[in-house]
Amino acid sequence: AGGTAALTALAVAARVLNCVLVRTSFVPDEYWQALEVAHRMVFRYPLGRSRCVLNVNNYGYLTWEWANGLRGYSYPLIFASIYKGLQLLGKDDVQLLIWVPRLVQAVLAAFADVKLYLLVRHLENAETAKCVYFCQLCSWFTWYSCTRTLTNTMETLLTIFALYYYPIKGSRMGSSCKYLTLIAVAIVIRPTAAIPWIPLVFSHFLQERRKADLILHNCIPVGLVTLGTSLIIDRVFFGEWVLVQLNFLKFNVLQNLGTFYGSHPWHWYFTQGLPVILGTHLPFFIHGCMLAPKRYCIFLMAVIWTVLVYSTLSHKEFRFIYPVLPFCMFFCGYSLKHLKAWKKSAASFLLLSNLLPALYTGLIHQRGSLDVMNHVQQLCNNSYQSQAFVLFMMPCHSTPFYSHVHCPLKMRFLQCPPDLTGNESYIDEADVFYSNPLGWLNKEFYNDTLLPSHLIFFSVLEQEISSFLALKGYEKTATVFHTHVPQGRVGSHIYVYRKKT
Repeated sequence: AGGTAALTALAVAARVLNCVLVRTSFVPDEYWQALEVAHRMVFRYPLGRSRCVLNVNNYGYLTWEWANGLRGYSYPLIFASIYKGLQLLGKDDVQLLIWVPRLVQAVLAAFADVKLYLLVRHLENAETAKCVYFCQLCSWFTWYSCTRTLTNTMETLLTIFALYYYPIKGSRMGSSCKYLTLIAVAIVIRPTAAIPWIPLVFSHFLQERRKADLILHNCIPVGLVTLGTSLIIDRVFFGEWVLVQLNFLKFNVLQNLGTFYGSHPWHWYFTQGLPVILGTHLPFFIHGCMLAPKRYCIFLMAVIWTVLVYSTLSHKEFRFIYPVLPFCMFFCGYSLKHLKAWKKSAASFLLLSNLLPALYTGLIHQRGSLDVMNHVQQLCNNSYQSQAFVLFMMPCHSTPFYSHVHCPLKMRFLQCPPDLTGNESYIDEADVFYSNPLGWLNKEFYNDTLLPSHLIFFSVLEQEISSFLALKGYEKTATVFHTHVPQGRVGSHIYVYRKKT
């Protein structure tokens, strides 16, 4: 018990440091599908303030997914509870609203690391468990992702917790009720969490002697309770009965409308996705797969199955296969343990080769999206707030929104919802803007009284709209570094322009 407590303290310290050293943005969902929704659930406009931003009592922005019932409130409710606690304590400072949810996520990630260690120690021995834990800590992609407020992150953490209780052959800690409950909670948060568990649950079912008891006493009660709880939570906040898990699957799988956000070839996860997130762990993963005993084949099957299923969908992202990374770390650790004389050299190689990408992606790459919000926050601290109007002329959802400002500024960004009506000629607002930025600005702000007080955009746009900026009297007030690898509409820097008074 003392050893476990010490390991837990070490794991928490490691992940809190991890959290502090990740200052960059990854994908918009980190804010727009979690913190932004939670902010809207909790915070109302200050008394006496004109509700000019949104025609609702609470302020915060809900994206098109919420209007169409594709997202559920169960996950944002975690952060809304944190926000409500801070509000009741009178500590709802914007910096606390940003960092406390991430620190909570970091602590959960630490507990998941410990559970992974304990699982391997139970199945194998302490030496193998240390090797797996070391590989988990070294993984650059885990470092990059595990403290973020993404549904994919929570899906991965719950997968590790569920794996701890999974009744694999040789385990004495197996608990059908516990692992099925954790899977069900993960599915409520993100329906795709079911994918890696299909082969595992099927294998458990085949090996289970009392199959009827497994279904009647575990699967059905757990499913009904978790789904019922999810339905009630969504009923409270949507104001009507919505089965978001079904809507999510319809949109992303049956209709495959995720292609609106880009598509990749079928082999992308095999040739790029998995190799990139594994990084230098890849040879250890392959070696571990060849060495591991037959009873762990089910873990490898879960990895292959998940990658195959996701490969059938056109829209692909690295984060989608994040939940299989803990399975991969098991094999990597197994490989490291059996290297014997080469173990120290291999461990040093893993640590050093992952350190640079972890620090670069965590501290430098795509940090401008967050840094620029510090400039927006400053508009909340003076009497100018009521006259301020911030326009983000960037690919939509490039930055966080009210969750990182925490005052009812008038703000606007370029919209980009997909067309759900089947209109083949549909073009979203962001595409309309980028097809002719100068024309869009002149049309949108035909009257000077409509002009925003602040414009925020990537550096690649500056030359194209320079005549508008000069004519309307805007001056550059800040230049924020964003990335060393600008692409398309995303520039190396973000500029803040203010209208002269």
